[in-house]
Amino acid sequence: MSLGSLLELLASGLITGGVYALVALGLNLQYGLMRILNIAHGEFLMLGAFLTWAAHEAFGLSPLWMVPVSFVVLMAIGLLVHRLTFRRLARTSPNLDVFEARGLMVSFGLMFFVQNLAQMVWGGDLRGYDYLAEPVAIGGAQFAANKLLLFVLALLFSAALIVVLRRTLLGKGVRALMQSPTGAQLVGIDTKRLHPLMFGVGLGLSGVAGCLLSMTYTVSPSMGEPYTVTALIVITLGGFGSMGGALAGGLALGVIEAVGMHFTNPSLKALLSYGIFIAVLLWRPNGLFVRK
Repeated sequence: MSLGSLLELLASGLITGGVYALVALGLNLQYGLMRILNIAHGEFLMLGAFLTWAAHEAFGLSPLWMVPVSFVVLMAIGLLVHRLTFRRLARTSPNLDVFEARGLMVSFGLMFFVQNLAQMVWGGDLRGYDYLAEPVAIGGAQFAANKLLLFVLALLFSAALIVVLRRTLLGKGVRALMQSPTGAQLVGIDTKRLHPLMFGVGLGLSGVAGCLLSMTYTVSPSMGEPYTVTALIVITLGGFGSMGGALAGGLALGVIEAVGMHFTNPSLKALLSYGIFIAVLLWRPNGLFVRK
């Protein structure tokens, strides 16, 4: 393999990994802060993709215009979902373990509800549109312009979330709540405000990911579930509750998949990902990028 081919392979993996990271960050934020393992996360990604496709088909809107719209709409849906389900569960659950188990069951129900709702509204056919599909040459390698745009925007949103969590007063409150919920409440951090807000932000990020994916891939009601599974693998690699770890884990998994599929067989992609998932759980259950 030539150096140019190797660089093209690595770049392709990083592009995929950028999307993985963005999806995983939203899910990791929800679990790290509230212990909500939202199995329906990918279905809300799918809603963001369908909203973008529908706006493009009906009004000719650029998907770039739909990036902030998808974030706001999915964030609003997240606030509503939290108010109707998880806030009630938090009040009625005797302890955190019971809340986590009940939340998992509710998210399973949400997954099937959103899937079937999308199928009822848009049907089960594959949908798509052409947007910036022209090839762009970079250092002798060629990439579709829409995939490069997807990668750049995914990294920007991922980096923005990490900066907000590390540098702002709101972010410091979120991190304090992640590290010690009881201690955070004792120093006056308003958990009743932060929980729904961050759940909404998590779904907003999934909407952005869906919007970006619709530029390069087809859209269907079943597209979200694989991204939920991938996000769980990424979070396991990076460490539950670690935002920087989720970013690094997403990029790493994208590269590993790209290299693995090149030297083996594309059909072994899932086997490779699940093998890494199991190995990390057994040997580094806290994640590869978590400082001890």
